[in-house]
Amino acid sequence: MNSKRAPRGPRSLLSAVAALTLAVGLAACATPTTPGAPTQGDDVPAHPVDVVGMGTVLQIGDAAPQLCLGAIMESYPPQCSGVELHGWEWGADDGSETASNVTWGTFAVWGAYDGESLTVADSVMLALYDPMYVEDPALLPENAGESTDAELNAIGDKIYGEAPFEILYSGPQNGYLFVTVVFDDGTYQEWASNRYGPDVVQVRSALTAVDTR
Repeated sequence: MNSKRAPRGPRSLLSAVAALTLAVGLAACATPTTPGAPTQGDDVPAHPVDVVGMGTVLQIGDAAPQLCLGAIMESYPPQCSGVELHGWEWGADDGSETASNVTWGTFAVWGAYDGESLTVADSVMLALYDPMYVEDPALLPENAGESTDAELNAIGDKIYGEAPFEILYSGPQNGYLFVTVVFDDGTYQEWASNRYGPDVVQVRSALTAVDTR
């Protein structure tokens, strides 16, 4: 596994951290999909984009490792599925575990995402990743939405069957229904705004685009 990261601008990193921190906060109270739920509709982005994501990397035997961003079954070893990783290497001191032919660990992973898989450029153990927290603007009290939790929960019950894309988890906060997907270039947010009205659903990406220039 790579041990060094290319320098990244603070603005891009802070933007990535904001979305990642929101995703972690929602996961505790969100409605998860079933692990391995198929992606619906067309994948985005149209072209590979540099991203960072946090989650469990899991590999079963000689199968391709995956970065799990959604629900994880709390068994031993854990069970999950996610974005396939290309170029991933396990390290001797990377904090991973192996049991029953399964190897796993938690990491922040950088790489190029093409809508289906992620080509790894770098990674770091999640326990050693200490980013600065930046508030999502939609979570600020002055930017609160006008929908009630009851209205948002009703939409949350329907959106899993209506959305033409995979939803990792969702939950109401600050007057909005926050919906986390693997990656959105704006296409999924546009669909949600057209379907449920503006300022109702906030789509967030588990893989956050970063500027590597």
